[in-house]
Amino acid sequence: MTRTIVASATKEVVIGFDQPFCVIGERINPTGRKKLAAEMVEGNFETVKADVLAQAAAGATMLDVNAGVTAVNPNETEPPLLVKTLEIVQELSDLPISIDSSVTEAIKAGLEVTKGRPLVNSVTGEEEKLEAILPLIKKYDVPVVAISNDETGISEDPDVRFEVAKKIVERAADFGIPAHDIVVDPLVMPIGAMGTAGQQVFALLRRLREELKVNTTCGLSNISFGLPHRHGINAGFIPMVIGAGMTSAIMNPCRPQEMEAVRAANVLNGTDPNCQEWIMTYRDHKPAAAGAATAAPTEAAASGGRRRGGRAARRAG
Repeated sequence: MTRTIVASATKEVVIGFDQPFCVIGERINPTGRKKLAAEMVEGNFETVKADVLAQAAAGATMLDVNAGVTAVNPNETEPPLLVKTLEIVQELSDLPISIDSSVTEAIKAGLEVTKGRPLVNSVTGEEEKLEAILPLIKKYDVPVVAISNDETGISEDPDVRFEVAKKIVERAADFGIPAHDIVVDPLVMPIGAMGTAGQQVFALLRRLREELKVNTTCGLSNISFGLPHRHGINAGFIPMVIGAGMTSAIMNPCRPQEMEAVRAANVLNGTDPNCQEWIMTYRDHKPAAAGAATAAPTEAAASGGRRRGGRAARRAG
């Protein structure tokens, strides 16, 4: 059974087919968050701190840490900012870390200060990236997210994306990196732009599990990009990708609807033994007031219910 081990200084997490779904908290990321990016550049980490605590309290398994603020030269500005952010996150939480950067120097700097066994996010199938990142993965003995695109970009053909993932796994083996330390991101397309996006990723996940035997992840909210009420789509997507074999996702744990879907999928998938996590989380749960304050049934509805009940009783008898 494929198991990817990540760890902080004090806590170990196993990503695997027989493990609870791994929720990688996405909030410590200035991409698309202008206010957060400005704060981080100014040395203000109050929002980062709040996001750390909120995600940990909401049930995140790991925390993704990104410091890719818009800058003239990210090779100079991102490494020290990522280091500072990682240090702050580790002071507040014992959750394992995902070091998230596209800048090789930032990843290297992050690996030098992150305690335990972090996940590196990420490497692509581009030869330049493989030659830069895989030696670091081997040197620090850490797992890595493998994103299924290469020099040709992101293919809409799921077979091409599978071949890129296979290439990364094979190139990693050349460096002595085992397949269980490769967590493949098959790239989830927006369902609003590509109607087959869901079907594609479900089929890809099954192939990745059965043929490459690797763990998987994704940017969960990509599926709902551009649609209204995105969290409803995300929540519906979660149990479906888990059923297809996905073992982790980078997502927002502070969305109760999505975390309920994760916990329910764990129960139904057999990775929450005796429903213990579900019971501990929801045993004191009270329905929302709007749900409880339903109108009294009409006489017709009530009589219909009595008729249906009578038929059921006769069948039972």
